Amino acid sequence: MKKPVRLVVYHANEDDPKKCTAKKLHRFGHAALEKNIRRLPYHAVLLNPFAEKSLSREDIQNAKDHGLVALDCSWKTAEQTFEFLETTTISRALPFLLAANPVNYGKPFQLSTLEAFAAALYILGEVEHAKEIVGIYTWGPRFLELNREPLEDYRQARDSAEVVRLMKQYI
Repeated sequence: MKKPVRLVVYHANEDDPKKCTAKKLHRFGHAALEKNIRRLPYHAVLLNPFAEKSLSREDIQNAKDHGLVALDCSWKTAEQTFEFLETTTISRALPFLLAANPVNYGKPFQLSTLEAFAAALYILGEVEHAKEIVGIYTWGPRFLELNREPLEDYRQARDSAEVVRLMKQYI
């Protein structure tokens, strides 16, 4: 059995705990929560909306070796937090996808931590792992259904440049 990609969340405790998908991922054993930003794994793939390069299958080896990292913090402090991590992680942006979470349903780029991880895993070819984690919410599988076509296209793209080219067809 192959080892699943390790999911790590920097959790700043700045949101409603009842709506926090990161905490539920942790409770179900799917993700590690880290409260100390300096303890995040080096060379992990950081899901960063400010990154200049898009996530693609080129990133699979780093994700398998070092993990995927998401930040669960306020948007007020997010940009500085991402900048701080750019020296120790590999920053990648997710391409255009629609949220399925109840707070931001149908809004582009407004993904929950769960949706960001599921999208990243899917794009990296870890489709079964993505399906497994979205199952912790009743609305979770809807995210993969809603974005099935773009996720498949992004997963099959050779590199970041192709992901960006494909993304422009969906915007």
